[in-house]
Amino acid sequence: MKVLVVGANGQIGKQATEMLQESDEHHVRAMVRKEDQLNEFKEKGIEAVLADLEGPVDQLTQAADGCDAVIFAAGSGGKTGADKTLLIDLDGAVKMVEAAEKAGVKRFLMVSALQAHNRENWNEKICHYYVAKHYADIALVQSSLNHTIVRPGGLLNEEGTGKIRVAENLPERATVPREDVARVLVASINEEQTFNRGFDLLSGEESVKEALKKL
Repeated sequence: MKVLVVGANGQIGKQATEMLQESDEHHVRAMVRKEDQLNEFKEKGIEAVLADLEGPVDQLTQAADGCDAVIFAAGSGGKTGADKTLLIDLDGAVKMVEAAEKAGVKRFLMVSALQAHNRENWNEKICHYYVAKHYADIALVQSSLNHTIVRPGGLLNEEGTGKIRVAENLPERATVPREDVARVLVASINEEQTFNRGFDLLSGEESVKEALKKL
């Protein structure tokens, strides 16, 4: 598949992009919003396109043109306010879903947040973030796209273990390395057990392949 990684310069997106570039199974296109980021990917031999989630849907549609799948790994980041969270994590995600449909993309994988589907388990300190993720996920579910929603726990920058735990509900507060989130996204592209469903993701004892097969 030709896979567009949205948020390819982010910590999860960059790792997913590199994994896809090394894959024999897929081709990757990195979507970034700055010229220097574009050049950085191109220097590595990675196809890249310039587009902004705060821009028009038509621009995002052009970025997705010719792709079979989208991985949405973009986010406003922890240093911005609630306004940017709504513009990127909610509206940007919804616009990307619309753009994917317009571009004829069939598959869409979304990075959400642990328990985003259960309001009673939201972290009150970042409630606006959970609101954004919750409604972006709903927009994806209600679209025509074959979707997978990955809801990781607390994100770590340490090296991934390749060992995970997945289920529709993992309500405990726990963590997972960003590298393992990227692994799960890439592995889920063609894994039928992940089609049209969402799941929580934490570090665990099973390999990515084994865990996803058991969903």
